[in-house]
Amino acid sequence: MVTSERGSAERDARLRLGRRMSATGVLAPDWRAAYDEVPRAAFLPPLMWPWDAEQRAHVPVSRSRDPATWHGYADSDAPIVTQWDDGEHTGLTPGRHATSTALGPSVVFGLLADLRLGEGVGRVLEVGTGTGWTTALLAHRLSVPAVTSFEIDESTAALARQRLRRFGLSPEVRVGDGLSGYRTQAPYDRIVSCCGLREVPYAWIEQSAPGALIVVPWGTNFCTADVLVALRVSGDGRSASGRFLRPIECTRARGQRWRGGARAEYLRETGAKAHRSTAWIGTDILDSDLLGSARFALGLRVPRCATAVAPTVQCDGGRPVWFHDTGGTGSWACLVLRPDGESTVFQYGERQLWHEVEAAYRWWQTAGRPGYGEFGLTVGAEGTRAWLGDEGRGWAVESGGAGGGGAGGGLRTDPHPPGGRP
Repeated sequence: MVTSERGSAERDARLRLGRRMSATGVLAPDWRAAYDEVPRAAFLPPLMWPWDAEQRAHVPVSRSRDPATWHGYADSDAPIVTQWDDGEHTGLTPGRHATSTALGPSVVFGLLADLRLGEGVGRVLEVGTGTGWTTALLAHRLSVPAVTSFEIDESTAALARQRLRRFGLSPEVRVGDGLSGYRTQAPYDRIVSCCGLREVPYAWIEQSAPGALIVVPWGTNFCTADVLVALRVSGDGRSASGRFLRPIECTRARGQRWRGGARAEYLRETGAKAHRSTAWIGTDILDSDLLGSARFALGLRVPRCATAVAPTVQCDGGRPVWFHDTGGTGSWACLVLRPDGESTVFQYGERQLWHEVEAAYRWWQTAGRPGYGEFGLTVGAEGTRAWLGDEGRGWAVESGGAGGGGAGGGLRTDPHPPGGRP
Protein backbone atom coordinates (compact mmCIF):
# COMPACT_ATOMS: atom_id res chain seq x y z
CA MET A 1 0.00 0.00 0.00
CA VAL A 2 1.34 3.41 -1.01
CA THR A 3 1.09 5.88 1.84
CA SER A 4 3.23 8.86 0.85
CA GLU A 5 2.37 11.46 -1.77
CA ARG A 6 5.73 10.90 -3.39
CA GLY A 7 5.15 7.14 -3.53
CA SER A 8 1.75 7.66 -5.14
CA ALA A 9 3.27 9.97 -7.76
CA GLU A 10 6.01 7.46 -8.50
CA ARG A 11 3.46 4.69 -8.95
CA ASP A 12 1.28 6.88 -11.20
CA ALA A 13 4.25 7.87 -13.36
CA ARG A 14 5.28 4.24 -13.84
CA LEU A 15 1.70 3.23 -14.62
CA ARG A 16 1.36 5.97 -17.24
CA LEU A 17 4.64 5.00 -18.88
CA GLY A 18 3.65 1.33 -18.83
CA ARG A 19 0.28 2.08 -20.45
CA ARG A 20 1.93 4.23 -23.09
CA MET A 21 4.51 1.55 -23.96
CA SER A 22 1.79 -1.12 -24.05
CA ALA A 23 -0.35 1.01 -26.37
CA THR A 24 2.53 1.48 -28.81
CA GLY A 25 3.48 -2.20 -28.68
CA VAL A 26 6.91 -1.60 -27.15
CA LEU A 27 5.92 -3.33 -23.90
CA ALA A 28 4.64 -6.75 -24.96
CA PRO A 29 2.13 -8.58 -22.74
CA ASP A 30 4.68 -11.25 -21.82
CA TRP A 31 6.97 -8.54 -20.39
CA ARG A 32 4.30 -6.61 -18.48
CA ALA A 33 4.70 -8.53 -15.22
CA ALA A 34 8.45 -7.90 -15.21
CA TYR A 35 7.88 -4.19 -15.78
CA ASP A 36 5.32 -3.98 -12.96
CA GLU A 37 7.34 -5.97 -10.42
CA VAL A 38 10.91 -4.81 -11.17
CA PRO A 39 11.06 -0.97 -11.22
CA ARG A 40 14.00 0.76 -12.84
CA ALA A 41 14.25 3.16 -9.88
CA ALA A 42 15.41 0.33 -7.61
CA PHE A 43 18.54 -0.10 -9.76
CA LEU A 44 19.64 3.53 -10.06
CA PRO A 45 22.36 5.21 -7.96
CA PRO A 46 21.65 8.09 -5.55
CA LEU A 47 23.46 10.51 -7.90
CA MET A 48 22.70 10.22 -11.60
CA TRP A 49 22.70 12.33 -14.77
CA PRO A 50 19.49 11.93 -16.80
CA TRP A 51 19.11 13.46 -20.22
CA ASP A 52 17.01 16.62 -20.05
CA ALA A 53 15.27 17.17 -23.38
CA GLU A 54 14.63 20.87 -22.78
CA GLN A 55 18.20 21.67 -21.78
CA ARG A 56 19.56 19.15 -24.30
CA ALA A 57 22.12 18.05 -21.75
CA HIS A 58 22.72 15.56 -18.97
CA VAL A 59 21.84 17.15 -15.63
CA PRO A 60 22.95 16.01 -12.16
CA VAL A 61 20.13 14.82 -9.91
CA SER A 62 20.66 13.73 -6.30
CA ARG A 63 18.10 11.56 -4.52
CA SER A 64 19.02 12.97 -1.11
CA ARG A 65 18.87 16.62 -2.21
CA ASP A 66 15.86 16.46 -4.54
CA PRO A 67 13.99 13.15 -4.16
CA ALA A 68 10.94 14.26 -6.16
CA THR A 69 13.02 15.17 -9.22
CA TRP A 70 15.14 12.03 -8.82
CA HIS A 71 12.07 9.78 -8.79
CA GLY A 72 10.51 11.75 -11.64
CA TYR A 73 13.45 10.96 -13.89
CA ALA A 74 13.79 7.40 -12.58
CA ASP A 75 10.19 6.62 -13.55
CA SER A 76 10.44 8.40 -16.90
CA ASP A 77 11.60 7.13 -20.29
CA ALA A 78 14.76 9.25 -20.19
CA PRO A 79 18.19 7.62 -20.61
CA ILE A 80 20.37 8.15 -17.55
CA VAL A 81 24.14 8.25 -17.20
CA THR A 82 25.24 6.38 -14.08
CA GLN A 83 29.02 6.56 -14.55
CA TRP A 84 31.46 8.93 -16.26
CA ASP A 85 35.01 8.28 -17.42
CA ASP A 86 35.24 4.64 -16.28
CA GLY A 87 34.53 5.62 -12.69
CA GLU A 88 37.35 8.16 -12.37
CA HIS A 89 34.95 11.11 -12.45
CA THR A 90 33.94 12.87 -9.23
CA GLY A 91 31.60 15.74 -8.48
CA LEU A 92 28.19 16.82 -9.71
CA THR A 93 29.02 18.17 -13.16
CA PRO A 94 28.98 15.67 -16.03
CA GLY A 95 32.27 14.07 -16.95
CA ARG A 96 33.86 13.83 -20.36
CA HIS A 97 32.62 10.41 -21.51
CA ALA A 98 29.55 8.49 -20.37
CA THR A 99 30.78 4.96 -19.60
CA SER A 100 27.72 3.39 -18.00
CA THR A 101 24.07 4.22 -18.63
CA ALA A 102 20.56 3.13 -17.80
CA LEU A 103 18.73 3.01 -21.11
CA GLY A 104 15.21 4.37 -21.32
CA PRO A 105 12.53 1.73 -20.57
CA SER A 106 11.13 1.88 -24.11
CA VAL A 107 14.60 1.12 -25.48
CA VAL A 108 15.12 -1.71 -22.99
CA PHE A 109 11.80 -3.42 -23.67
CA GLY A 110 12.26 -3.00 -27.41
CA LEU A 111 15.63 -4.73 -27.06
CA LEU A 112 14.11 -7.52 -24.96
CA ALA A 113 11.31 -8.02 -27.49
CA ASP A 114 13.92 -8.45 -30.23
CA LEU A 115 15.31 -11.42 -28.28
CA ARG A 116 12.08 -13.32 -28.96
CA LEU A 117 12.16 -15.21 -25.70
CA GLY A 118 9.66 -18.02 -26.04
CA GLU A 119 9.35 -21.68 -25.36
CA GLY A 120 12.58 -23.54 -25.86
CA VAL A 121 14.89 -20.68 -24.86
CA GLY A 122 17.28 -22.08 -22.30
CA ARG A 123 20.38 -20.01 -21.57
CA VAL A 124 20.96 -16.31 -22.12
CA LEU A 125 24.29 -14.48 -22.04
CA GLU A 126 24.14 -10.74 -21.38
CA VAL A 127 27.17 -8.50 -21.90
CA GLY A 128 27.09 -5.18 -20.06
CA THR A 129 25.28 -5.66 -16.74
CA GLY A 130 25.39 -1.96 -15.86
CA THR A 131 22.86 -1.15 -13.16
CA GLY A 132 21.51 -4.70 -13.31
CA TRP A 133 17.98 -3.71 -14.34
CA THR A 134 17.98 -5.55 -17.68
CA THR A 135 19.59 -8.53 -15.96
CA ALA A 136 16.77 -8.51 -13.40
CA LEU A 137 14.10 -8.35 -16.10
CA LEU A 138 15.66 -11.33 -17.88
CA ALA A 139 15.97 -13.33 -14.66
CA HIS A 140 12.37 -12.49 -13.72
CA ARG A 141 11.07 -13.58 -17.12
CA LEU A 142 13.14 -16.75 -17.40
CA SER A 143 14.83 -18.22 -14.35
CA VAL A 144 17.94 -17.32 -12.38
CA PRO A 145 20.12 -20.22 -13.63
CA ALA A 146 19.26 -19.34 -17.23
CA VAL A 147 20.93 -15.92 -17.15
CA THR A 148 24.65 -15.13 -17.08
CA SER A 149 25.77 -11.50 -17.23
CA PHE A 150 29.18 -9.85 -17.67
CA GLU A 151 30.20 -6.44 -16.36
CA ILE A 152 33.71 -5.08 -16.91
CA ASP A 153 33.67 -2.71 -13.92
CA GLU A 154 34.07 -4.58 -10.64
CA SER A 155 32.34 -1.98 -8.45
CA THR A 156 29.44 -1.70 -10.90
CA ALA A 157 29.07 -5.49 -10.90
CA ALA A 158 29.04 -5.58 -7.07
CA LEU A 159 26.29 -2.94 -6.89
CA ALA A 160 24.24 -4.80 -9.50
CA ARG A 161 24.44 -8.01 -7.45
CA GLN A 162 23.21 -6.14 -4.36
CA ARG A 163 20.26 -4.69 -6.21
CA LEU A 164 19.36 -8.06 -7.73
CA ARG A 165 19.37 -9.74 -4.32
CA ARG A 166 16.77 -7.25 -3.05
CA PHE A 167 14.35 -8.85 -5.51
CA GLY A 168 15.36 -12.38 -4.59
CA LEU A 169 17.32 -12.74 -7.84
CA SER A 170 20.84 -14.09 -8.04
CA PRO A 171 21.82 -14.68 -11.66
CA GLU A 172 25.54 -15.16 -12.23
CA VAL A 173 27.13 -11.73 -12.64
CA ARG A 174 30.76 -12.09 -13.62
CA VAL A 175 33.46 -9.42 -13.88
CA GLY A 176 34.98 -9.14 -17.35
CA ASP A 177 34.26 -7.63 -20.75
CA GLY A 178 32.38 -10.71 -21.94
CA LEU A 179 33.84 -10.45 -25.45
CA SER A 180 35.26 -13.96 -25.13
CA GLY A 181 31.92 -15.32 -24.01
CA TYR A 182 31.68 -17.88 -21.22
CA ARG A 183 32.10 -21.46 -22.33
CA THR A 184 31.13 -22.91 -18.95
CA GLN A 185 27.43 -22.12 -19.54
CA ALA A 186 27.42 -22.57 -23.33
CA PRO A 187 25.66 -23.19 -25.63
CA TYR A 188 23.44 -20.11 -25.45
CA ASP A 189 20.08 -19.66 -27.11
CA ARG A 190 20.32 -15.89 -26.87
CA ILE A 191 23.18 -13.42 -26.51
CA VAL A 192 22.44 -9.75 -25.94
CA SER A 193 24.87 -6.88 -25.66
CA CYS A 194 23.89 -3.72 -23.79
CA CYS A 195 27.01 -1.90 -25.02
CA GLY A 196 27.93 -0.84 -28.54
CA LEU A 197 30.28 -3.03 -30.57
CA ARG A 198 32.53 -2.45 -33.55
CA GLU A 199 33.18 -6.17 -34.00
CA VAL A 200 30.90 -9.07 -33.06
CA PRO A 201 33.19 -11.63 -31.37
CA TYR A 202 33.26 -14.91 -33.26
CA ALA A 203 33.47 -16.63 -29.86
CA TRP A 204 29.83 -15.70 -29.34
CA ILE A 205 28.84 -17.61 -32.46
CA GLU A 206 30.96 -20.59 -31.44
CA GLN A 207 29.20 -20.64 -28.06
CA SER A 208 25.69 -20.29 -29.49
CA ALA A 209 23.29 -23.09 -30.30
CA PRO A 210 22.26 -23.45 -33.97
CA GLY A 211 19.38 -21.06 -34.62
CA ALA A 212 20.28 -18.86 -31.64
CA LEU A 213 19.78 -15.10 -31.78
CA ILE A 214 22.53 -12.57 -31.09
CA VAL A 215 21.15 -9.04 -30.61
CA VAL A 216 23.72 -6.25 -30.42
CA PRO A 217 24.16 -2.51 -31.01
CA TRP A 218 26.73 -2.32 -33.81
CA GLY A 219 28.41 0.47 -35.69
CA THR A 220 31.62 1.72 -37.25
CA ASN A 221 34.11 4.35 -36.16
CA PHE A 222 32.81 6.61 -38.92
CA CYS A 223 30.14 7.93 -36.58
CA THR A 224 29.16 7.58 -32.94
CA ALA A 225 25.70 6.15 -33.61
CA ASP A 226 25.02 2.43 -33.27
CA VAL A 227 22.26 0.43 -34.94
CA LEU A 228 20.65 -2.62 -33.41
CA VAL A 229 21.12 -5.82 -35.40
CA ALA A 230 19.61 -9.26 -34.80
CA LEU A 231 21.88 -12.06 -36.03
CA ARG A 232 20.54 -15.59 -36.44
CA VAL A 233 23.15 -18.33 -36.00
CA SER A 234 23.24 -20.70 -38.94
CA GLY A 235 22.27 -24.35 -38.70
CA ASP A 236 25.88 -25.45 -38.91
CA GLY A 237 26.89 -22.94 -36.22
CA ARG A 238 29.61 -21.41 -38.36
CA SER A 239 28.13 -17.96 -39.00
CA ALA A 240 25.38 -15.55 -37.96
CA SER A 241 23.45 -13.17 -40.18
CA GLY A 242 20.59 -10.69 -39.98
CA ARG A 243 19.23 -7.26 -40.78
CA PHE A 244 19.73 -4.02 -38.95
CA LEU A 245 16.69 -2.86 -37.02
CA ARG A 246 16.90 0.72 -35.71
CA PRO A 247 19.33 3.23 -34.17
CA ILE A 248 20.19 2.90 -30.50
CA GLU A 249 22.30 5.07 -28.20
CA CYS A 250 24.45 3.31 -25.63
CA THR A 251 27.97 3.31 -24.26
CA ARG A 252 30.64 1.47 -26.23
CA ALA A 253 32.39 -1.67 -25.08
CA ARG A 254 35.65 -0.58 -23.46
CA GLY A 255 37.71 -3.05 -25.44
CA GLN A 256 36.39 -1.72 -28.75
CA ARG A 257 36.61 2.03 -28.30
CA TRP A 258 38.60 3.88 -30.92
CA ARG A 259 41.48 5.62 -29.14
CA GLY A 260 43.48 6.67 -32.15
CA GLY A 261 43.51 9.76 -34.29
CA ALA A 262 46.00 12.49 -34.94
CA ARG A 263 47.72 14.74 -32.43
CA ALA A 264 47.69 18.46 -33.02
CA GLU A 265 51.45 18.50 -33.58
CA TYR A 266 51.15 15.74 -36.19
CA LEU A 267 48.49 17.74 -38.04
CA ARG A 268 50.71 20.82 -37.96
CA GLU A 269 53.64 18.83 -39.31
CA THR A 270 51.69 17.37 -42.22
CA GLY A 271 49.23 20.23 -42.85
CA ALA A 272 51.57 22.07 -45.18
CA LYS A 273 51.91 18.92 -47.29
CA ALA A 274 48.16 18.34 -47.60
CA HIS A 275 46.42 18.47 -50.96
CA ARG A 276 43.70 21.10 -51.21
CA SER A 277 40.53 20.77 -53.26
CA THR A 278 36.85 21.76 -53.37
CA ALA A 279 34.09 19.59 -51.90
CA TRP A 280 30.90 18.95 -53.86
CA ILE A 281 28.94 17.45 -50.96
CA GLY A 282 29.24 20.59 -48.86
CA THR A 283 26.94 21.11 -45.89
CA ASP A 284 24.88 18.02 -46.81
CA ILE A 285 27.18 16.07 -44.49
CA LEU A 286 25.55 17.85 -41.54
CA ASP A 287 21.95 17.27 -42.64
CA SER A 288 19.81 15.21 -40.27
CA ASP A 289 19.46 12.50 -42.91
CA LEU A 290 23.19 12.17 -43.35
CA LEU A 291 23.66 12.07 -39.61
CA GLY A 292 21.29 9.11 -39.74
CA SER A 293 21.08 6.30 -42.26
CA ALA A 294 23.40 7.85 -44.83
CA ARG A 295 26.18 8.47 -42.33
CA PHE A 296 25.76 4.87 -41.17
CA ALA A 297 25.97 3.70 -44.79
CA LEU A 298 29.13 5.71 -45.38
CA GLY A 299 30.69 3.95 -42.41
CA LEU A 300 29.85 0.60 -44.00
CA ARG A 301 31.42 1.61 -47.32
CA VAL A 302 34.53 3.52 -46.18
CA PRO A 303 36.74 1.07 -44.29
CA ARG A 304 38.99 1.94 -41.35
CA CYS A 305 37.85 5.56 -41.05
CA ALA A 306 36.90 7.56 -37.95
CA THR A 307 35.31 10.99 -38.06
CA ALA A 308 34.81 13.93 -35.74
CA VAL A 309 32.48 16.85 -36.48
CA ALA A 310 33.06 20.18 -34.80
CA PRO A 311 29.88 21.20 -32.95
CA THR A 312 29.95 24.82 -34.12
CA VAL A 313 31.72 27.20 -36.48
CA GLN A 314 35.27 27.40 -35.18
CA CYS A 315 37.53 29.22 -37.57
CA ASP A 316 36.98 32.01 -40.12
CA GLY A 317 33.34 31.04 -40.62
CA GLY A 318 34.26 27.41 -41.27
CA ARG A 319 33.23 24.24 -39.49
CA PRO A 320 35.81 21.45 -39.75
CA VAL A 321 34.94 17.78 -40.13
CA TRP A 322 37.91 15.47 -39.58
CA PHE A 323 38.48 12.03 -41.11
CA HIS A 324 41.25 9.77 -39.79
CA ASP A 325 42.53 6.44 -41.10
CA THR A 326 42.30 3.90 -38.28
CA GLY A 327 44.57 1.42 -40.02
CA GLY A 328 47.86 3.07 -39.08
CA THR A 329 48.81 4.90 -42.29
CA GLY A 330 48.51 8.35 -40.73
CA SER A 331 46.22 9.49 -43.55
CA TRP A 332 43.67 12.18 -42.78
CA ALA A 333 41.28 14.58 -44.43
CA CYS A 334 39.62 17.74 -43.21
CA LEU A 335 36.45 19.16 -44.75
CA VAL A 336 36.02 22.84 -43.87
CA LEU A 337 32.33 23.62 -44.25
CA ARG A 338 31.32 27.15 -45.17
CA PRO A 339 27.54 27.34 -45.60
CA ASP A 340 27.64 30.62 -47.50
CA GLY A 341 30.66 29.79 -49.58
CA GLU A 342 32.76 27.07 -51.15
CA SER A 343 33.69 24.23 -48.81
CA THR A 344 37.33 23.20 -48.88
CA VAL A 345 38.97 19.81 -48.36
CA PHE A 346 42.53 19.11 -47.22
CA GLN A 347 43.91 15.56 -47.58
CA TYR A 348 47.17 13.97 -46.56
CA GLY A 349 48.61 10.47 -46.76
CA GLU A 350 48.47 7.44 -49.01
CA ARG A 351 44.67 7.22 -48.64
CA GLN A 352 42.58 9.95 -50.21
CA LEU A 353 39.92 9.67 -47.52
CA TRP A 354 37.66 12.43 -48.75
CA HIS A 355 37.55 10.92 -52.25
CA GLU A 356 36.51 7.63 -50.63
CA VAL A 357 33.75 9.41 -48.71
CA GLU A 358 32.48 11.11 -51.87
CA ALA A 359 32.46 7.79 -53.74
CA ALA A 360 30.52 6.14 -50.92
CA TYR A 361 28.00 8.99 -50.89
CA ARG A 362 27.44 8.64 -54.65
CA TRP A 363 26.95 4.90 -54.16
CA TRP A 364 24.34 5.53 -51.44
CA GLN A 365 22.47 7.96 -53.67
CA THR A 366 22.56 5.59 -56.67
CA ALA A 367 21.29 2.74 -54.49
CA GLY A 368 18.14 4.77 -53.74
CA ARG A 369 19.24 6.26 -50.40
CA PRO A 370 18.57 3.02 -48.46
CA GLY A 371 17.68 3.16 -44.76
CA TYR A 372 18.96 1.15 -41.82
CA GLY A 373 16.62 -1.81 -42.28
CA GLU A 374 17.73 -2.43 -45.85
CA PHE A 375 21.25 -3.27 -44.71
CA GLY A 376 22.37 -6.47 -43.04
CA LEU A 377 25.42 -8.05 -41.44
CA THR A 378 27.00 -11.49 -41.61
CA VAL A 379 29.70 -12.61 -39.19
CA GLY A 380 31.83 -15.71 -39.73
CA ALA A 381 35.25 -17.09 -38.97
CA GLU A 382 36.65 -15.28 -42.01
CA GLY A 383 35.40 -11.87 -40.88
CA THR A 384 32.41 -9.55 -41.16
CA ARG A 385 30.44 -8.64 -44.26
CA ALA A 386 27.78 -5.98 -44.69
CA TRP A 387 25.13 -6.29 -47.37
CA LEU A 388 22.29 -4.42 -48.99
CA GLY A 389 19.05 -6.24 -49.68
CA ASP A 390 20.45 -9.76 -49.52
CA GLU A 391 23.68 -11.49 -48.58
CA GLY A 392 24.64 -11.85 -52.22
CA ARG A 393 25.22 -8.09 -52.41
CA GLY A 394 27.83 -7.95 -49.69
CA TRP A 395 31.30 -6.59 -49.04
CA ALA A 396 33.90 -6.95 -46.30
CA VAL A 397 33.74 -4.53 -43.38
CA GLU A 398 37.03 -3.60 -41.74
CA SER A 399 36.89 -1.76 -38.44
CA GLY A 400 40.58 -1.00 -38.09
CA GLY A 401 40.54 -2.09 -34.44
CA ALA A 402 40.46 -0.06 -31.25
CA GLY A 403 44.08 0.95 -31.01
CA GLY A 404 45.80 4.07 -32.19
CA GLY A 405 46.95 4.79 -35.72
CA GLY A 406 50.33 5.88 -36.85
CA ALA A 407 49.88 9.33 -35.37
CA GLY A 408 48.58 8.17 -32.00
CA GLY A 409 46.66 10.24 -29.50
CA GLY A 410 42.96 11.09 -29.26
CA LEU A 411 40.58 11.85 -32.13
CA ARG A 412 40.83 15.53 -32.94
CA THR A 413 38.28 18.20 -33.82
CA ASP A 414 41.03 20.78 -34.23
CA PRO A 415 39.62 24.32 -34.15
CA HIS A 416 42.27 25.32 -36.63
CA PRO A 417 42.03 23.26 -39.82
CA PRO A 418 44.89 23.32 -42.30
CA GLY A 419 44.93 26.70 -43.93
CA GLY A 420 42.59 28.11 -41.28
CA ARG A 421 45.23 30.24 -39.58
CA PRO A 422 48.45 31.96 -40.51
